[in-house]
Amino acid sequence: MSNKWPHLDYLVWRETCSALHLYLQVAGKYRLAHAPWLNHSWNATFYVTPTGLTSSPIPDGPGIEILFDLREHLVVGTCGEGRRASFALGPTTVAAFHANFVSLISELGGTPAFNGQPNEVPNPVPFSEDHRERPYDREAVQRFHHALVAIDRVFNRFRTSFLGKSSPVHLFWGALDLAVTRFSGRRAPLHPGGIPALPDDVTQEAYDREVSSAGFWPGGGGIDYPAFYAYAYPTPNGYRSAPVRPDAAFWHDGLSEFILPYEAVQSAANPDDALMAFLVSTYEAAANLGGWDRDLLECIQGRPGRARPADAELSKIAPSSTDEKVEREDGASKGRYRMVVDGVEAEMTYSRAGDGLIIIDHTEVPAALRGRKVGERMVRQAVEDARRERINIIPLCPFAKAQIDRHPEWQDVLPRS
Repeated sequence: MSNKWPHLDYLVWRETCSALHLYLQVAGKYRLAHAPWLNHSWNATFYVTPTGLTSSPIPDGPGIEILFDLREHLVVGTCGEGRRASFALGPTTVAAFHANFVSLISELGGTPAFNGQPNEVPNPVPFSEDHRERPYDREAVQRFHHALVAIDRVFNRFRTSFLGKSSPVHLFWGALDLAVTRFSGRRAPLHPGGIPALPDDVTQEAYDREVSSAGFWPGGGGIDYPAFYAYAYPTPNGYRSAPVRPDAAFWHDGLSEFILPYEAVQSAANPDDALMAFLVSTYEAAANLGGWDRDLLECIQGRPGRARPADAELSKIAPSSTDEKVEREDGASKGRYRMVVDGVEAEMTYSRAGDGLIIIDHTEVPAALRGRKVGERMVRQAVEDARRERINIIPLCPFAKAQIDRHPEWQDVLPRS
């Protein structure tokens, strides 16, 4: 499979996409009926594989795993007794798919008893009663799978730089979104619920902790194109106006989420980097504005074959970065602070607003320097310089604001109201 990201056009294959969505719901409902509840509905999800989407083992009968093979266009079931059963994906009805799936589970020694009502779709029709003919565009399905493999690769790399509780990278069949979620470790206020065709108790359990979540939709649900999304719950003040990257990302008022069109990533010079910038910047906006303990929760991004340094070991490494000076490049209207550690540069930029005020507008700390307090040192230096020059600082940058909020002894440089 090529590493080149495929072109996706939701409007061309939306009927096939809708059918695949419902087929995944049939299998997902079966898994949901037999797997013990795992926090935030993680017991019900699917996972990307090189050939398609898998359920992982389901504790029913001898143990059953369901694979949607999106390259050979098959639904394949295997069980702990060595049996294998399958049927083809192609033009059909949801009712016929449901009947084929029930037969497959029975053949494998399982119990095909599960809720037969779709969730999170408009005008739901019970699976066994949905006799509308559905198309099946094999090439579009393969392009979708190819995109999922590429996205899964970046999402999993993003996941490696977080030490706190994080979800797996998994596909929720309710909304047909591939997602990864980070948690602050704190309880969240009770979610109001109200999501169509989704029980409130499921929604409220899913959002009972503070989260920063990102994911990918193939289209639908308010947008007619494939896109990445990011949101925080609860939404911290200032989140919707936070600066995020890349430039094509924007806040969608209707969805109350940041959106990045898939096309902007697919057509970028380096799609992986463009998507990573979106994941990092939206998370940082949520974490900074929400007051997450980033020093405790984050680490350097994982590398193949290299163990993450333990915190005790990292504490020995971090002081070496204090030997690196915070440099300042000051101009008439703009300036920046920078640090170069082990050949990697971090920067914090600012603008002048008259003789007695600077506005810190952006902080960029590469993943290789996370957990080494490089950003904190640049903010500290700006505070020390402001005191010496008798000027004030407006920390427009969420990271700088969070650092100054965290250090009351620095707040003498803020403008007085």
